[in-house]
Amino acid sequence: MAFLKYSLIRLALFLPLFALFIYLQLGWLLAALCAGMMAFAISFLFFQRQRDAATASIHTRFSGQAKPLRSAGEVDDADAEDRLVDEHPDVTVHTDSRPKDQKGS
Repeated sequence: MAFLKYSLIRLALFLPLFALFIYLQLGWLLAALCAGMMAFAISFLFFQRQRDAATASIHTRFSGQAKPLRSAGEVDDADAEDRLVDEHPDVTVHTDSRPKDQKGS
């Protein structure tokens, strides 16, 4: 969420600057470059707390410390599997093992 918040701040800085530079007739490419550099500079100088939070959230996500994201379908499947296992205690489910590949067949 912190990354999204920081990205929206950067976008909110970029768009008005881009519109201003287009209004000043700098051209599309030069307006985009100038607006991008100014949005970067402003966000770098004044939004350090948000930038650090975004960096920490990205680090957590890619370091393997974050809990896995599950879709609604995966959650429903897991709930259905848990109900079936609870209703039938004699059935075991081995989801952590994969079938062996049969080579040579």
